Amino acid sequence: MSANGIRNIYCIGRNYRLHALELGNEVAEKPLVFTKPSHAVVPMNGNVVELPGNAGEVHFELEIVLRIGRAYEPGIDTEQCIDGMALGLDLTLRDVQSKLKAKGLPWLAAKGFKGSAPLGEWLPYPGAAALAEYEFVLLRNGEEAQRGQASDMLFHVSELIRYVGEHYGLGAGDILYTGTPAGVAALRDGDQLQALWAGNKVGSCSVKLI
Repeated sequence: MSANGIRNIYCIGRNYRLHALELGNEVAEKPLVFTKPSHAVVPMNGNVVELPGNAGEVHFELEIVLRIGRAYEPGIDTEQCIDGMALGLDLTLRDVQSKLKAKGLPWLAAKGFKGSAPLGEWLPYPGAAALAEYEFVLLRNGEEAQRGQASDMLFHVSELIRYVGEHYGLGAGDILYTGTPAGVAALRDGDQLQALWAGNKVGSCSVKLI
């Protein structure tokens, strides 16, 4: 297990209809899964996150992140697999990703670079029903950039846990980024970011493009 206690990082792409459409992508018929290295994780605790500024635009994507505390097994109540939640950023080198997609190549260079998975503080997991009731918000320099709600997911938590568990395996120490709502955009050097859950700040960082 890595120094940050995280084993595998699974991410779900295009899990909110409007986000898929804003990037000109087809709406997925089944979960679109990709991964990030555990080295991509950095905290969102008021720190400075250094990002590559020489590879085109770096886009922010705020997401609900689930922490797995119990291994997935066929037939298990998927709620029993989750022991925490956080808000995190799936940072994306968008120009790099566009070139990779055009060539049919994997997304690792666009999604897996160091610092591409900032994570806010871990919170108790309230259960899927309560999770769907609250909104999560990203503020950039004090202004709202993204707003989402788990009830708007194309594939909800139980479906994601089951799909990833059956196809790739899910065990204690794995985390799952569940997809981003519409509103993604390019970061600028010096941007101040705050992640809010149910109106409360649960993560913040500033951006330095190098």
